[in-house]
Amino acid sequence: MATVPFERLVTAPLPRLGLGLAAVGRPAYIDLGRAADLPADRTVEAMRDRAHAVLDTAYALGIRYFDAARSYGLAEEFLASWLDAHPEAADVLIGSKWGYTYTAGWRADAEVHEVKDHSAATYDRQIAETRALLGDRLDLYQIHSVTPDSPALADRDLHARLARLAADGVAVGLSTSGPLQAEAIRAALKVTVEGRRLFTVVQATYNLMEPSAGPALAEAHDAGLTVIVKEAMANGRLATADPDSPLAEVAAQTGATPDAVALAAVLRRPWAGVVLSGAATTGQVTANVRAASVGLDAEQLARLTALAEPAPAYWRHRAELPWS
Repeated sequence: MATVPFERLVTAPLPRLGLGLAAVGRPAYIDLGRAADLPADRTVEAMRDRAHAVLDTAYALGIRYFDAARSYGLAEEFLASWLDAHPEAADVLIGSKWGYTYTAGWRADAEVHEVKDHSAATYDRQIAETRALLGDRLDLYQIHSVTPDSPALADRDLHARLARLAADGVAVGLSTSGPLQAEAIRAALKVTVEGRRLFTVVQATYNLMEPSAGPALAEAHDAGLTVIVKEAMANGRLATADPDSPLAEVAAQTGATPDAVALAAVLRRPWAGVVLSGAATTGQVTANVRAASVGLDAEQLARLTALAEPAPAYWRHRAELPWS
């Protein structure tokens, strides 16, 4: 099976940081603080300009992995037009995801923003759409938000399609979500095609508030998969910190901002291959990048574990965050 050429990232200025485009590919998302982060007039043109500015900054600062999805509004289109305008960015690795269909019609107040469907028919449609935009720049294609009950884990017809994609040179992975991420990851490790493991990449939510997938991600890493961490900032909940919180205390000790400390704590995990910034502004990209130089000792890391919440409580809170 094809693997993502992450060895190319080893020589990148920031080999373990990536940029996720969920926050800049559509007018509404669930990150906190979007009213201040994004222009009030979120037209397609305004959001394209913002996405390009964030990509410009990320590339200039050394980030070489960019992550999109079919459900991120026009993120793939914005990324494709940025790549067309930047031939020097041939060293960038591109990942995208399928399995959710964007349904909001570019409305921030839509009742439903995306619809999940992990069927082979949806894969057939969405891989064609992704290929039409990203062509042979696509390095990684992941099933979006797999949970233990996802039919994608047992659909042999779908597995055969994904194996053909891998044979064509595109790595196949999955992202996970929900309180049972560890169960989904372990189930994915057992999926094989012709005796070979199908998935070579797993992308999961992991942060100081929601570390429950950590042991399973370590197992995936030990099995040879590349681990990508998403939502390391807990959808903006770790961007700031109460003055008396462990996050604020460690930030003060290190001279770093809370967001950089939160990202640095994830970067310290030996199994974390790439950690995504979900920045919506150029300033946030710049601040997030500082995580690469934040040194955290064992005592500080231990103190930060106090921020962890039970996984069910964390995901209930996340589900209540408004799209804005």
